[in-house]
Amino acid sequence: MFRMIAKDLSRRQFLAAATALVAAGCQHHHTPPKTPDSASITQDCPPDTSEKIIDIHQHTNYTDRTDEQLLAHQRNMGVTQTVLLPAGHPVERPSTHMGKSNGLAAKCFPVESCYRIVQEHPGEYFFFANEVPDVDDAAAVIEKYLKLGAIGIGEEKFNIDVESPAFDTVACLARDYDVPLLMHIQYQMYNHGFDRFWRVLEKYPTTRFIGHAQTMWANIDKLADQKVLYPKTPVHSGGLTDQYLRDYPNFYADISAGSGLQSLTRDHDHARAFLLRHQDKIMYGSDCNDHTGKIPGCQGLLTINAIKQLAPSREIARKILHDNAARVLRISPMPKGA
Repeated sequence: MFRMIAKDLSRRQFLAAATALVAAGCQHHHTPPKTPDSASITQDCPPDTSEKIIDIHQHTNYTDRTDEQLLAHQRNMGVTQTVLLPAGHPVERPSTHMGKSNGLAAKCFPVESCYRIVQEHPGEYFFFANEVPDVDDAAAVIEKYLKLGAIGIGEEKFNIDVESPAFDTVACLARDYDVPLLMHIQYQMYNHGFDRFWRVLEKYPTTRFIGHAQTMWANIDKLADQKVLYPKTPVHSGGLTDQYLRDYPNFYADISAGSGLQSLTRDHDHARAFLLRHQDKIMYGSDCNDHTGKIPGCQGLLTINAIKQLAPSREIARKILHDNAARVLRISPMPKGA
């Protein structure tokens, strides 16, 4: 099933390309239909303060961004409620590529900083629990923060197989505490075995799994080449991601980061149909390390604008930007006057 031809984009190249696409619309073989909701995609959509947006994927200390800059970034994007995702503690294990893949992340995204912001901004900020899943006290650490109010587990981003004992550790906790598990799915790097993930979905039918990242979004295409992490070609619908969203009630999508934005901008016609088809299963996340929350550097705001303009209706855009996250993550509305 998995073919292998390698190509990738740097983050800077991708943001430049995505900004151009969002500014002018995709220039490929399709001509986007002229509709009242999405005649074209523009980059200069000012945030609508009357609309509610939940960002389910944000980090503290991202590229040395201060807490104050994070708060301003979310406000400038028009986000009303934010979920902060920590990393596990830095350790040298195969699951962390011997410390190379989680050392910096754990330093930048400590759970303690997430918890502090949530305490300072109740009702506006929420957090997930996390820990390296194959360390001895992983379950105890995750349980500690679930009992302190974490509303999910993740971002689960480790060099493990989805059918391994380490993955079972976090999946069982998510099931037992009835919270969602958000996963970074990246070929030959994190959460191996996306083609077998249907077995996990059937093994844990009551657990809400949220997929994110390059391999998750490349596989909207049934002809996806697994080594191409940021494909730019038109999409042939019916890929693994499409199938999982269609066939499994417990599988959801986090449309964040450059990979989520690329899944929208690479093929506008497919994006419209995809958002219509899975309107109850997709949730907006930014996973954006920009410091200002403004165009042109803010990938999170580019994604918001793309969703607003490619969603077949305002109702569907509202589901993706707010309602689905409120339901799946059980986030209550901000108190009036807060």
